Amino acid sequence: MRTTWMTAAALAFSAFVMTASPPALADGRAAGITTLSSRADTISGGNVLVRVDVPDPARKGRLTVLLNGHDVTAAFHADAAAAGGYTGLVDGLAVGANVMQAWAKSKADGQPDAQATLVNYPIEGPIFSGPRQSPFICQTQNFKLPDGTFLGAPTDATTCSAPTIIEYVYMSTAGGALKPMPNTASLPADVAMTTTDSGVTVPYVVRVETGTMDRGIYQNAVLHDPTREAAPTPFTPPKGWNRRLQGLHGVGCPNGWYIQGAAMGENILAQTDLLGRGFGMFINTLNHPTNSCNAFLAGEVTSMGKEHFIKTFGVPYYTVSRGCSGGSYSSEQVADAFPGLFDGILVDCTFPDPFAIVFSAQDGHLLTHFFYNYPGYSDAQKAAISGYSNPTTLLAAANQSQRTDPIAHVDPSAPGYTPGTFNAAVPVALRYDPVANPTGARPTVYDENANVFGKDPATGFALRTFDNVGVQYGLAALNAGVITPTQFLDLNQYVGGYDADEKYIPQRTVGDAGAIRRMHHSGLNMGGQGGLSSIPFVDFTGIYGETTTNYHLQWEHFAARERLKEANGNSDNHVMWRAIPATLPLDGPARALFDRWMEAYKADTSNRTQREKVIHDKPADAVDGCYTGASTATFVAEPQTFSHTSTSTCNTLMPSYAFPRYAAGGPLAADVLKCDLKPLAAGDYAVSFTAAEWARLQAIFPGGVCDWSKKGVQHVSVLPWAASPAVGVVNMTACRNVLAGSTNAELCLPPVEVSIQPQTVNLKSKGWVTATISAPSGESLRDWAISGVTLNGVAAASTSMLGDGRSVVARFATDQLGALQQGNAVVMSVSGTMSKGHDQGQFIAADLVTVSK
Repeated sequence: MRTTWMTAAALAFSAFVMTASPPALADGRAAGITTLSSRADTISGGNVLVRVDVPDPARKGRLTVLLNGHDVTAAFHADAAAAGGYTGLVDGLAVGANVMQAWAKSKADGQPDAQATLVNYPIEGPIFSGPRQSPFICQTQNFKLPDGTFLGAPTDATTCSAPTIIEYVYMSTAGGALKPMPNTASLPADVAMTTTDSGVTVPYVVRVETGTMDRGIYQNAVLHDPTREAAPTPFTPPKGWNRRLQGLHGVGCPNGWYIQGAAMGENILAQTDLLGRGFGMFINTLNHPTNSCNAFLAGEVTSMGKEHFIKTFGVPYYTVSRGCSGGSYSSEQVADAFPGLFDGILVDCTFPDPFAIVFSAQDGHLLTHFFYNYPGYSDAQKAAISGYSNPTTLLAAANQSQRTDPIAHVDPSAPGYTPGTFNAAVPVALRYDPVANPTGARPTVYDENANVFGKDPATGFALRTFDNVGVQYGLAALNAGVITPTQFLDLNQYVGGYDADEKYIPQRTVGDAGAIRRMHHSGLNMGGQGGLSSIPFVDFTGIYGETTTNYHLQWEHFAARERLKEANGNSDNHVMWRAIPATLPLDGPARALFDRWMEAYKADTSNRTQREKVIHDKPADAVDGCYTGASTATFVAEPQTFSHTSTSTCNTLMPSYAFPRYAAGGPLAADVLKCDLKPLAAGDYAVSFTAAEWARLQAIFPGGVCDWSKKGVQHVSVLPWAASPAVGVVNMTACRNVLAGSTNAELCLPPVEVSIQPQTVNLKSKGWVTATISAPSGESLRDWAISGVTLNGVAAASTSMLGDGRSVVARFATDQLGALQQGNAVVMSVSGTMSKGHDQGQFIAADLVTVSK
């Protein structure tokens, strides 16, 4: 049997779909198998919510569904949302590739009407985030449950697993925080009632589930009355759930490494307004950057958490994300790199990603060190060179480079600088010390993301992407006449760079080009070309402090918007509100606007693209603006622009200042990690250099200076779901691996067809089993190196290219397959590795055969 796998690009009701190559149904819909709880290649936990569409099943009695040859038809229910379709929660998936087949007739014989490969991973993970971090400290014993008890000691120290616990809390008629429910047999006398957005009035009782997945601790919460309702299922969801789902994140980043986390970044039960409206909630300790400053891993736990919620309660109408500070960039990065997880994001205290903080901080830290050693610069000159409003804000921003510095020490040039910090749960004996423990755990945001960046084989340290070769610090200050040519030359000659331990060195720092490429591809540098391009993005802030020690600055909001503009031609799916401190809280008004926008575009049944729907259905009042005053706030509707001059009402009230690389001529988007170089040109300067000064400038920049008109070295677009396998037949150019050359073992999957022959295997024979691996029509495998081909773990005896260049045949000796079980429906899984330049992938496909002995 020749099996064809196809990746489906469409998303239905925020679910992820993967269907087998199908015939058409009578109504024009495609026959096939569609996974609703996750992508078909990223299933976790051994079960999946799946819909089967087959030609005219007429009644359920004629439908047959097999999983790995076993009949699972009884799990399926008629799906009112898809006429002729059946939905089932199917258990029993093996780890790895599984085959699901469906027939529209009672007897499962002949060619199935639909077939698909489902790839399942353990609930303990990982799926696509790469090798597990080590060391890693379990903290289930410290995690407090809603009733005040604790989750308990881990049952497995490797996976940090713990039993799942379900508790109930309720809102009292006296108000206040949610209270533990004494028992589930009867409602408390003081229980309040709530009316949801769906118009359903129910007791305000919330089901809270706590457990572990992917080495994090997860929780989900939703209205559910255990005294009157049956246990929830995807087919009998709680009456109080309004079919809207919100993911939550935490804050921070410093100290966010090597721990499971003893607390969430947000209290899921503090969201009483949304819970009362009927929203479902989900969160994980590894969505809290203070526990884990790793957006790629956050994407994985978000995928698994949403998947588990769907398998427990059903498919949501939409899923949104909410976060502030570290929660803002978690929302943005996950939404962009993993399209389909979120249908909209509402964020405040915004950064585009944590590395925007890091890189500007590393620039700033070099400047504070230079100014300390060369004290002849005034405060006004320091501000002009750094881009910040004054030295106080420069220092506050610069000190955030502590998250790149693995060694605790005092830096006299940077008061308040606290590098080398760990969560107290990480034993001192495990921590890095360049002398006493040179192979210890390094507390840096680079090492936290080593699976993406890769590691230096000589040191084992994560590769670094900070690069300041060619950067002309203070260029804007020079051209504005704020500093002299001599000061400009001194600054750039002596500003220096860092080594791998963030120690100052006299030469500039060279970032690793491969790591830079992977950083863009993975979404660690938020690009805006992925999922963020086609969902509502509402950004508001009531934190304004451009002249203080606050490092939540306005340029970071504008940088996120600029990336959207650059990626998509405009930022029409983005709205920005700003306010000065003490102005009315913006969360309520922003939420109301956001919710109306979500409802409008999700209700659009036109044939517009999703991005077109989001922009077309944007509410008329979804416009930029700012709030004035502290006691009598007025909303001023006007485009928000980056400026510290009085170019508008909002900029007069809230001027926004820049950052060092912008003052060096760089883009507001702050997304050029390593600049292309160009020759020095006198026309770039508003001053005239003497011959001696020009010669000195040439000596400082022998390879040239930054050409900011270009996007930068290794600047590439984000690769959606980059490291996860994507089984299917699509254009081969779609396979691009974010982690090529890194330490991550998970690779993207080249979209190929695989067929296995013969369909009946006699293990006593001396024959061969062949697997034909074929590229899609019009594509070629000639440039791809194919290696490591296995059949159920047995290595191929040989591989050879067919003459057309489109197919490779792998041969397996039958007598080497003795571990196969005898039966009429035995799963045979073919996998292997393909590579071409920077693109590497791992294909996997499965088929059912008959095995005799």
